[in-house]
Amino acid sequence: MLRYFDITARGSTVAAEARGGVTTFLTMAYILFANPAILAAAGVPTEAAVAATAASAAICSGLMGLVANFPVALAAGMGLNAVVAYQVAPAAGGWQTAMGLVVLDGVLALALVLFGLREAVMNAIPRDLRRAIGVGIGLFIAFIGLVNARLVIVPQGTLGALAANPLAVMPPVTHGSLRTPEAVVALIGLLITIVLIARRVTGAIVLGILASTGLAFVLGAASLPTDAWLTIPSFETVGQADVRGALALSVLPLLVPLFLVDFFDTIGTVTAVADEAGLQDDEGRIPGTRRILAVDSFSAAVGGFFGASSVTSYIESAAGVAEGARTGLHSVIVGLLFALSMFLAPVVGIVPAAATAPALVAVGFLMCQQIARIDFRNIETAIPAFVLLVTIPFTYSVSHGIGYGFITFVVIELFVGKWREVHPIMYATAVGFAAYFIFV
Repeated sequence: MLRYFDITARGSTVAAEARGGVTTFLTMAYILFANPAILAAAGVPTEAAVAATAASAAICSGLMGLVANFPVALAAGMGLNAVVAYQVAPAAGGWQTAMGLVVLDGVLALALVLFGLREAVMNAIPRDLRRAIGVGIGLFIAFIGLVNARLVIVPQGTLGALAANPLAVMPPVTHGSLRTPEAVVALIGLLITIVLIARRVTGAIVLGILASTGLAFVLGAASLPTDAWLTIPSFETVGQADVRGALALSVLPLLVPLFLVDFFDTIGTVTAVADEAGLQDDEGRIPGTRRILAVDSFSAAVGGFFGASSVTSYIESAAGVAEGARTGLHSVIVGLLFALSMFLAPVVGIVPAAATAPALVAVGFLMCQQIARIDFRNIETAIPAFVLLVTIPFTYSVSHGIGYGFITFVVIELFVGKWREVHPIMYATAVGFAAYFIFV
């Protein structure tokens, strides 16, 4: 095992990989409940969606570890599932056709990997922009953690006021209240996690999650399962993807938003995790990129086949990397835990979102350390990098943030007379993003 995963050469240990795998799983486990809740809006059966979510995550995370030997776990993508449930499925006429589009998305992405285009896109991105992607995603997941903790909330009057007057200037978010047990759990858990990290305690993030969960029980923000602790998984959604229906000319254009979001979210995630793990070479390239992207692309098709929406690489893997994981063994362990969760879904639900929120905030901080490596003296790349890293959390979309950053970079280089130094792929992606923003 040490030789297969190259554990010693990467400066890791089996214990570190196991610790990292458990940490990543705990920060991802919310998808077992969030994904079925979202897909229910499209008519996907809830119990079957739970099993499909767990099974597809288990298979794809295991493949990432065994085939690509990279410390990234995969599961149904948040954001992607919302696009499927609220946009694609109603327009396509049903969730089965929407899942057929997800399968096509994965097949198309895999074809681009095999032709080398997806890897070429990654290598064409300037290094500072790639670093900014990691920082932006760090801010994004920290923001998600604060929202899960209810330390950041949407003001009650905002939605109503904007509905009455779309031009009204209203605060989009505001602070929460410590009168809620979730906020107390998250805040105390965050302080515990921060202290453990500062003291360089091994397993700080896992210990923070466990401490937060214990506090959640004390304050009534968590409870033991009331029904059976074991469940028999239902796989009635497996194989229901309607690929033939997805090929209809009236439906096929719906593939565009799915593909763009999936394509660039993965690039951002893989870049950020590799940078955090120190797995890039001197030129900022990631060894084995093609295998990583091939598994990720294939996983999208697997998610559609299982009826779980597109399966993609998870930025929460950075939590496991922060615990010392550096190899694919981390991903295999996450996959095994997801496989077990098919039968123990009620147990997984014991850990509330408020207890994993401190881990997301802490990992966000660790990822934001990369901002110190961005050369802000080089205005031509610093401005696009800044646009990219702030628009990812502010738009609540990794792909939109990347798109705005790429467009800004290309425009600046054109007007300062350095258009020859821009890789042709950057021109193509900037134009593609611009068209997407305007017409979709």
